Amino acid sequence: METVIINIVGYAAALCMVCGYLPQAIHTIRTRDTDGIAVPTFLLLGLGSVFFVIQGIMLNNIPLVITNTITTVSSAIVFGIKIHNDRKKRRDKEQGGTPTSSR
Repeated sequence: METVIINIVGYAAALCMVCGYLPQAIHTIRTRDTDGIAVPTFLLLGLGSVFFVIQGIMLNNIPLVITNTITTVSSAIVFGIKIHNDRKKRRDKEQGGTPTSSR
């Protein structure tokens, strides 16, 4: 019975984590708006998710692996778009042009 409760808590945590991460990733993918995103934050969140994937594999904890695989991918996508947008703005600024909106 204890294992069942532990698994339910694990899956509930997984659902909350995924539902917390996906809206930001979906919004960023759709709008390409990354102005309000801090690079260190998403870098560290993504790195933390990678470590949780490793821990989940080591513990054979499927909810931990699934959740953090999804959040790692989401973080990587958002981070990639953020870096792309920041480089584009820097390039536009260096060329003396008006920076283009990331939206």
